[in-house]
Amino acid sequence: MRVSAVVVSHEGARELEESLPALRPQVDELLVIANVPGSAPLGIAALENERPLGFAANLNQGIARTSGDAMLAANTDAAPEPGAVAALRDFMREHPRCGVAGPRMVYPDGRPQASRRRFPTVTGTIVRRTPLRKLIRLRRHYHLGEPQPEAPVQCDWMLGGFLLLRRAMIEELGGFDEGFRLYGEDIDLQYRAMRAGWERWYVPAAVVRHAHQAVTDRSFLTRRTLWHWAGIVRFVRKHPERLRAL
Repeated sequence: MRVSAVVVSHEGARELEESLPALRPQVDELLVIANVPGSAPLGIAALENERPLGFAANLNQGIARTSGDAMLAANTDAAPEPGAVAALRDFMREHPRCGVAGPRMVYPDGRPQASRRRFPTVTGTIVRRTPLRKLIRLRRHYHLGEPQPEAPVQCDWMLGGFLLLRRAMIEELGGFDEGFRLYGEDIDLQYRAMRAGWERWYVPAAVVRHAHQAVTDRSFLTRRTLWHWAGIVRFVRKHPERLRAL
């Protein structure tokens, strides 16, 4: 199984200087997409967009321009530990219905990151996207308080900062929904994968260090939080049955 990595950079040249040396030796093909000028380090060949595109549109562009049996969508601030991609690839190869494989993500200082999550609920969304999150922790949504899995486990969805996606699944689903500008495209893809019978697996043997700025978790009214709300609205309009998940 050949792995093609697609890294979309929006002014992330400095982050790529640290993450690409860790990623490049682990994949068969690497495509860096510079969403705006100056988004790739000097000396790195990159596909430069004539105009900025949404994250989902960039990923679809990367899928179309690569040829691997699996596509690795990686953020600029995600650096895999040695053997991480191989662990995800080998697991996917051995499990034919695994459409999405995600790693154990940790912060740069080694603290665990809650990258394995449950699909959104009405209550959870209200809490997370309002000041209520200062008072209430979404323990169930983030699997907080549960023992950390030592072996692969199936899950609802995983953070899109570093995901291995089976090309056959992507083609069946029609790729990412480009109506999501930023935020929500990873949840939507994995929700559609679930409905189509594709499995999503968390593979803790694969470890990835991820800075994860979580900008929308720190501020309540910014351009990015508006994009996040737009993603929530689009997800609900596409999947209204989730309104019954309180």
